[in-house]
Amino acid sequence: MNFKEKLSKRIGIYDIREILHLTHQNDKRKQELYHLIFDKEYPVGYQAAWVCIHFSLEDNQWLFDKQDELINELLVCKHAGKRRVLLNLLYKHPFPNPPRVDFLDFCLERILSGVELPGVQALCMKIAYELCLPILELKQEFKITLEMMHDQLTPAICAVRKNLLKAILTSKTLQKF
Repeated sequence: MNFKEKLSKRIGIYDIREILHLTHQNDKRKQELYHLIFDKEYPVGYQAAWVCIHFSLEDNQWLFDKQDELINELLVCKHAGKRRVLLNLLYKHPFPNPPRVDFLDFCLERILSGVELPGVQALCMKIAYELCLPILELKQEFKITLEMMHDQLTPAICAVRKNLLKAILTSKTLQKF
């Protein structure tokens, strides 16, 4: 199967399952799919990332050492939908301590952005929490940021904010690998 050709068109769950079957336990095919995330054609890069979100736990671990490349792509991504998918993919990764400062800054900026999609805002909130969690000073600053957020929030963002404020009290991660 030619992944680029397949991903340049609209795909459904059966297409995703077919690609997952072809990439499972085949690092060469995984690498081929992974490289398409960076494709300049919007639908190809977006849909390649979308397929990777559906990786099994085992296959997702294959992406862990590619975290910096995924973050670099996120930082320059102009399409909100692809940003959301990349954030979703990154949320399934363990984060280093100390965190990458440019990535943390990106997330914090998007949390407070009035024009960002709610899905991107919510994922940025969750990721920023995980990045700040190991460092007490950052965790406190993040809590203050959340407490200041109260004007014109969507119900989804209010729910994420509420859950994160609860999580800060216990200092437990919300990620599942």
